[in-house]
Amino acid sequence: MPRDEARIAAFDVIRAVDERDAYANLLLPRILRDRGIRGRDAALATELAYGTLRGLGTYDAIIETCTDRAPDPDVRDALRLGAHQLLRMRVPPHAAVGTTVDLVRLRVGPGPAKFANAVLRRIASRTIEEWVPIVAPDAATDPVGHLAVAHAHPRWIVSAFRDALGGDAELPGLLDADNARPLVTLVARPGRSSVKELEEAGATPGRYSPYAAYLREGDPGQIEAVADTRAAVQDEASQLVALALTRVPLDDADAAAGGERWLDMCAGPGGKAGLLDAIATYGAGGPAGFPGGARLLAADVQFHRARLVWQTTRRADVITADGTEPAWRPGVFDRVMLDAPCTGLGALRRRPEARWRRDPSAIAELGRLQRRLLGAALDAVRPGGVVAYVTCSPHLAETRVVVGDVLARRGDAEQLDARAYLPEADGLGDGPHAQFWPHRHGTDAMFLAILRKRRP
Repeated sequence: MPRDEARIAAFDVIRAVDERDAYANLLLPRILRDRGIRGRDAALATELAYGTLRGLGTYDAIIETCTDRAPDPDVRDALRLGAHQLLRMRVPPHAAVGTTVDLVRLRVGPGPAKFANAVLRRIASRTIEEWVPIVAPDAATDPVGHLAVAHAHPRWIVSAFRDALGGDAELPGLLDADNARPLVTLVARPGRSSVKELEEAGATPGRYSPYAAYLREGDPGQIEAVADTRAAVQDEASQLVALALTRVPLDDADAAAGGERWLDMCAGPGGKAGLLDAIATYGAGGPAGFPGGARLLAADVQFHRARLVWQTTRRADVITADGTEPAWRPGVFDRVMLDAPCTGLGALRRRPEARWRRDPSAIAELGRLQRRLLGAALDAVRPGGVVAYVTCSPHLAETRVVVGDVLARRGDAEQLDARAYLPEADGLGDGPHAQFWPHRHGTDAMFLAILRKRRP
């Protein structure tokens, strides 16, 4: 029997995530490369692995209904893989069942293969639309619980998203967008590359950012501009929040001689730092664009992340430093980017297993760190200068609450309307912060608040 390399690769990724807490977005490309899996087989393996990991909560509820005993972990992972094919892919039922049973026979043994065959046939007896009312809580009495199972998100994340959206109306659309495979978005760093160059390599211009391009297929690492770090993979909202920081007018009374000084406090792995470094050097263009001539200091507390920043920037000074214990003098920077450590709930569509690993108990600890970092950022900026507080999470406890608490404790800062510096996008909320959403903008759920340091 010929080996089904795509399904074997997907199964091995799922097992590694389940057994060793591996990261699928790091492991799968390596497996595909090492095993020489390309083209349609690579696309199939990617959909199988990522789609299965996104849908674990729903598939586990269905598997539990279809068996009277808990499967062994390796068999359970194969059943999840089969359930995804049966319920979410256009794979004929006989093929989904047969290939999964063959996989169990190959990887586990003939006895478990018979068990898997029986369970998969029960799963195949209904569509996903028929299964959801059976396995999910009643939508009328427990709407959050129903959405959690129907859309494969932990209950606490669904509840947090509902609070951030301010109601239920958009919630199903957001959860669906989290489960959709995102486009690969590239950034052409100004002065070093261009969207036109990326178009010539097969990309199409982005919707919002003047530096964005979408790559619908292919390996971005094979694009010359990306290989040379003149361009990179970067979500469009991530590009725009960095660009917004450069657009805020400064009070020039205390401007440093010799050009502006910028700080990226938590710069690793370097996406925003790479764009800021290019804008600082060459300018942003356009009537309200920064003209260039600034100098960027990029810092990260972890050496390996700081090294990634050093590899992706050109003129920036890069150091390993803890933002809560600054290695720089206070009040010397004109602009400070604080992309704060967070739960990453805004990027669940890019990290398929992340939703099942996140723990709500981490919110409080992260909140304390976020407050300390934002206070340190305000200390680092000069009077009249600005701070961009950014999280890749819409959770209120990591966004508006953090900003409100820090401003309430200090009398030397004010919040500006961030939306005024993002004219390309609408639907960013009621302000003064700006909130991007996957279902509205096709981007990660990136949050931006802009604070100005007041004069004494």
